[in-house]
Amino acid sequence: MCRRAVFALFLALLLGGCSGGAELQPLGPDDVVLAFGDSLTWGTGAGREASYPAVLQALIGRRVINAGVPGEETDGGLARLPELLEAHRPALVIISHGGNDMLRRRDPAQTEANLRAMVSLAHESGAGVVLVAVPEPRITMSSPDFYAGVAADYDLVLEDSAWRYILRRNQLKSDPIHPNAEGYRHFAEVMAELLEAAGAVGY
Repeated sequence: MCRRAVFALFLALLLGGCSGGAELQPLGPDDVVLAFGDSLTWGTGAGREASYPAVLQALIGRRVINAGVPGEETDGGLARLPELLEAHRPALVIISHGGNDMLRRRDPAQTEANLRAMVSLAHESGAGVVLVAVPEPRITMSSPDFYAGVAADYDLVLEDSAWRYILRRNQLKSDPIHPNAEGYRHFAEVMAELLEAAGAVGY
């Protein structure tokens, strides 16, 4: 099977794990997307030029701001988000956060509460939200149920398969918990397809 066909199957499998009912407002050509998270957003293992926000920006033709901070927990993210919303006025916020809470065994209820507060802040600023589930650092690499709960309660577009798929494949990783450049590109391509399917962008 050729690489294009393999990746088409990859996308079909991953997008099958995205919430299908929620939609996003179309992004105008000058609208800003805020990619908010930790090292998976920053691009650890490949560098910011190969990070998923950098690749996504090229794919969707909108400015995508890399607001990832390696090592950050959701407490720190929640404290940091208001200033970013005020400074950039994004039309869409992609939230991929919580991995460091899991690594440091923080209370899952507090992680969920912080994610809910982030979503509320983004909505109050007028931005749409895509929530990205992060897998637990276990053999199964499953994501905590609270991601789906938050998405359901706020009627969010949820991506809950891509990081798990990537981080279970050595050829897409730079270390046990971070993708390499190819892994980040795969993630960006999944996100671009998701944004198109949800109505945010068209080609």
